[in-house]
Amino acid sequence: MSASLTSTTACQGIVEQPSNSHIPYTPGVPAANAIELREVSKLYGTFAALRKVTVDFHSGKSYVILGPNGAGKSTLLRNLAGLTRPSFGKMTILGSGEVSEVRSRIGYLGHDSMLYDELTAMENLRYSARLYQNEMLPSGRWSPEQSLAMVGLDPALNRPVGNFSQGMRQRASLARVLMAKPDLLLLDEPFSNVDIASSNQMLHVLNQLRAAGNTILLTTHQPDLARPMADCFCTMEAGQIASMEYFPPLNASTRTPSAEGPRA
Repeated sequence: MSASLTSTTACQGIVEQPSNSHIPYTPGVPAANAIELREVSKLYGTFAALRKVTVDFHSGKSYVILGPNGAGKSTLLRNLAGLTRPSFGKMTILGSGEVSEVRSRIGYLGHDSMLYDELTAMENLRYSARLYQNEMLPSGRWSPEQSLAMVGLDPALNRPVGNFSQGMRQRASLARVLMAKPDLLLLDEPFSNVDIASSNQMLHVLNQLRAAGNTILLTTHQPDLARPMADCFCTMEAGQIASMEYFPPLNASTRTPSAEGPRA
């Protein structure tokens, strides 16, 4: 990635006030596309979850994917993450035509937290780290302590996840994904049933990752919440890309009054 995140302290909810800049926004021409899809379809029997999707997602940009249930949002992310394969079409992810070749550079957060309730947050992340490389993460990647601090969970790192609120659990799941320092983040409904304080904490981290050069694709039914970190709203309907609206991203440090209380 082209830059590192800010310090741990900044990631614990201390945010600067947004600037009042009114510079006209003109999307630049990216050096490369993080994702290129050409007539990608995914069939389940006779049902087409994706229908000839052709789209480019630019490197270093943040895309919020909108659409009703059944529009193909989750299927799109699962294909990009390599959890399923397209029935037809071609995908190029991070310069490779095979997702398996770049899987270590992709972070996927789905509906399953992949956490064990009886383990503490720290134990969960250490366990995840051991799955990849014998009790240690590859050189240059974030440790469990660093990842939990980034999402504001360092005060609760020794508490069992089973005692966490939904917002804390989701932040712990995000910390698990961040340990690998992925270049591409795929987040499926990360704000679902999450309190506003935890949502703002996650948005703050995601905005820093975007500024550092990561590419982010995020599905949600809450466009107003995700707007501060978005470069583009991508709308899906019936398994196809219906529209893509680019706009100047808002400052992600903008917070609602209800979010100023203690983290949940």
